[in-house]
Amino acid sequence: MFDMIGNILKNLVSKPATRAYPFKTREMNENVRGYISGIDPEACIYCGICDKKCPSDAIKVDKPNRTWTIENYRCIVCGECVIVCPKQCIYMEKTHLTSSTQKDIIVCKGSPKPPKEAANA
Repeated sequence: MFDMIGNILKNLVSKPATRAYPFKTREMNENVRGYISGIDPEACIYCGICDKKCPSDAIKVDKPNRTWTIENYRCIVCGECVIVCPKQCIYMEKTHLTSSTQKDIIVCKGSPKPPKEAANA
């Protein structure tokens, strides 16, 4: 009986064990990878290494058209594409995606390559 009264008094004066979610958000751990938020299309050389290394096949690189596409809901957030990118132009946000009713697809299109000058023979 005294144990129960002690627990009641302790709960009345202590803070709650949970956080008040909409008003107080959880701080992200420094090791959280988050999600891929985009790419710098001007720095990207469209080599396709990120496409080849992606285990979930979420990234598509089209070198002739200079386009880069990612399906964020197909991505397993391994971060392999960010690690293998030779130009380090893929960015990850240290947050999580919010719930959605439709799948988001990020498409980045780079500027066309300048034409090669004809060699004078």
